[in-house]
Amino acid sequence: MAVEHFDVLIIGAGLSGIDAAHHLRKLCPKKSYVILEQRARIGGTWDLFRYPGIRSDSDMLTMGYSFRPWTLPKSISPGDDIRDYIEATARDEGIDRHIRFRHQIRRASWSSQDARWTVEATRTSPEGREEPVTLTCNFLFSCAGYYRYSSGYAPEFPNSARFKGLIIHPQLWPENLDYAGKRVVVIGSGATAVTLVPAMARTAGRVTMLQRSPTYMVSAPEKDRIANFLRHIMPSTWAYRLSRWKNIAYVFFIYQFSVRFPNFMKRGLIKKVSRLLNPGYDVETHFTPRYRPWEQRMCLVPDADMFEAINSGRAEVVTDHIETFTEKGILLKSGKELEADIIITATGLVLQMLGGIELAVDGRPVDPGKALAYKGVMMSDVPNLASVFGYINASWTLKADLICNYVCRLLNTMDKKGARQVTPRVHGESAAAPFVENFTPGYIERSLASLPRQGHKVPWRVYQNYLRDTVMLKWNAVEDDALEFSNPPGKASEPQARELAEA
Repeated sequence: MAVEHFDVLIIGAGLSGIDAAHHLRKLCPKKSYVILEQRARIGGTWDLFRYPGIRSDSDMLTMGYSFRPWTLPKSISPGDDIRDYIEATARDEGIDRHIRFRHQIRRASWSSQDARWTVEATRTSPEGREEPVTLTCNFLFSCAGYYRYSSGYAPEFPNSARFKGLIIHPQLWPENLDYAGKRVVVIGSGATAVTLVPAMARTAGRVTMLQRSPTYMVSAPEKDRIANFLRHIMPSTWAYRLSRWKNIAYVFFIYQFSVRFPNFMKRGLIKKVSRLLNPGYDVETHFTPRYRPWEQRMCLVPDADMFEAINSGRAEVVTDHIETFTEKGILLKSGKELEADIIITATGLVLQMLGGIELAVDGRPVDPGKALAYKGVMMSDVPNLASVFGYINASWTLKADLICNYVCRLLNTMDKKGARQVTPRVHGESAAAPFVENFTPGYIERSLASLPRQGHKVPWRVYQNYLRDTVMLKWNAVEDDALEFSNPPGKASEPQARELAEA
């Protein structure tokens, strides 16, 4: 069987993968491309997660695509609506015809002699049969997200096998789970737990969120009234752009203010939470974090739904440590036992760079943890490879959109220079900090060793700043002293090779 070749191979058909394909179509129309998706449908995260209440944790006016307005009234939107939005974008632009589903990439090997990647994948049929597939490409673009799809983080709880009820991780939610009238304990206090608790509390007998320590929580309207008003008085594209920049500016201001005045911001956030809870509620114990604002991502509570569930008595928050699981539930170190029919371990994700594929350059394995991140997009000494890693302090798609635009500019620059290879090279720079600085959630701290490092200065710094990144990735020149453009010895560039073949 002949090995297929493409100019660009995109990994993943989620939000970022469809964004990448859109930019290729618009900015590099002559490039051939294919998208390999390990799942059976478009959507990535929004197809994977099926737990009750699944929704965006950022507003869709900034998490949506820059080129396709979000027109639904809810800006904090249910997961099904987000998946439909991604699918409609792929369908309307003809991108869906370039997606190959059920393809799990195992490894990718770069050959400097041939100036191309060889990608080995496993294709799984709907009946479950697996067969190997090999493709080659000039440029590899990972839009596979940042966490492992196969399973989430599951710490070992003492004697968990003793529990006679169900133990469920939200990432592997069973279909048709009946929890009506049942006692549910949700372990965790992140975005997943904050989504699950009010959603399940509507029909469960009682829902308890068990946390070791509190998280910052911010209540916001599910519907953006200004965006919905603008949509009625002007074209949807202009309404979307104005609303999008309004929200970008607001989140930017809040983050910068939090960093500069953390104590003031902390008092304000806790005061707002206390106003949403019944008088006398122990906010100090359950909703006063030990860390500064934005050292971990804040949890969004649409229309105060979680606080309403607590006030009504349908849900509760317990702040304690687990001693052991019992037959009936969980025994805490305080001596209290939480009885449960269902225990949900909302304990987080497992970070996974590049979709977990094995990388090699000229036969040498690539360890991302020993590389430096170039503009937060590429890795030192790894040719023709880019990946999307979004913001921790704003919508993921904002950074993804900038990276997709930059990759297309880079590809066009390579064509203009007649170069088949582009490689970030380190000259006198050394590792100075982790890929993500001053951000301490468990899923990041557990995975820092597997992420590229960042250096002391541009272009080796990774900024969590949309305005700076816009200048660096969209407006600054592509060429700089750190990028090496080259060709294999004695071989023409791809455009030159086509010209010679046509002649």
